[in-house]
Amino acid sequence: MALSVQDALIHIMVVTASSDEGISQNELDAIADLVVRSPVFGGYDMDQLSRVANEAVDMTNTEGFQGVLDAATAVIPERLHDTAYALAVEIAVVDVQLPQEELRLLEMVRDRLTVNSLVTGAIEASARARMRNI
Repeated sequence: MALSVQDALIHIMVVTASSDEGISQNELDAIADLVVRSPVFGGYDMDQLSRVANEAVDMTNTEGFQGVLDAATAVIPERLHDTAYALAVEIAVVDVQLPQEELRLLEMVRDRLTVNSLVTGAIEASARARMRNI
């Protein structure tokens, strides 16, 4: 079954969350929150989220991160590449620490999307600013 654009965005968030050996409850909650509040998911059937997330995990287990990213980025139109990268970054920063595995996954996402390096830098700086604590 072909991925919808919204499902592809969810796949990117799920592989980002799973890149450090597991998906935390905080990451799952963040994915659900982003699907609920992001305009790009307008009209998305939340009842499908669990199924789509599980498909992403299954696909990661069979095809690896690269396979999932290739399938997802092939579906996402260029005008949403920055959105896809921003969603991946949002999930990566949920646990506050960015282990090497997540940094590498973000690099893989960045390499597959045609997003200007100034834009990716701005997305990353914005996420860091939102996650700072006292």
